[in-house]
Amino acid sequence: MSGEKVNIAVFVSGGGTNLQALLDKQKSGVIRSGEIKLVISSSKDAYALKRAEKAGVPGVVVSKKECGSQAEFEKRILAYLKEYNIELIVLAGFMCILSESFTSKYPKRIVNVHPSLIPSFCGKGYYGLKVHEAALAYGVKVTGATVHFVNEVPDGGEIIMQKAVEVSDGDTPETLQKRVMVNAEWIILPQAVEKVSAELLKNK
Repeated sequence: MSGEKVNIAVFVSGGGTNLQALLDKQKSGVIRSGEIKLVISSSKDAYALKRAEKAGVPGVVVSKKECGSQAEFEKRILAYLKEYNIELIVLAGFMCILSESFTSKYPKRIVNVHPSLIPSFCGKGYYGLKVHEAALAYGVKVTGATVHFVNEVPDGGEIIMQKAVEVSDGDTPETLQKRVMVNAEWIILPQAVEKVSAELLKNK
């Protein structure tokens, strides 16, 4: 099996800091069973596309608004996945919900990173800063990040990895978001991608 790797697509919507973490960890050898072959952005203005370009990874835009419907949106995404022979999808700050008809085509082949310790502060409406606002409002002392498989339930799939991060006195949603990214998301997302890729390779 030498030289063989799992083809990965990363779905993004914004700055692409998690994408950068994946690209860096691929370069440093943390991710060695898979290779990022494609970046799909839901926004043409996403800085993540620049990160992909800099790393020499093809980036494409599929805008839900321009597609006009969920079905057309997913049809276009599937066409790109087929074209690049993608075997594993990583949602890294992807702000669009995927339907059951889409997720069922990739069972245990779609992973997502969520900025809390699921089952806390997850599900519909919990994304981005809202997660950290909710954690602070609730007064939790420990939060963190979770990498999980994606199914038809938002944040409802099987957990792959979690890492806890302490909440500090005086934290704002922004400072907490940054600490969770640096100390949890950027560490466990690449590790989980390697773990799933290695499993898929074994069963290829």
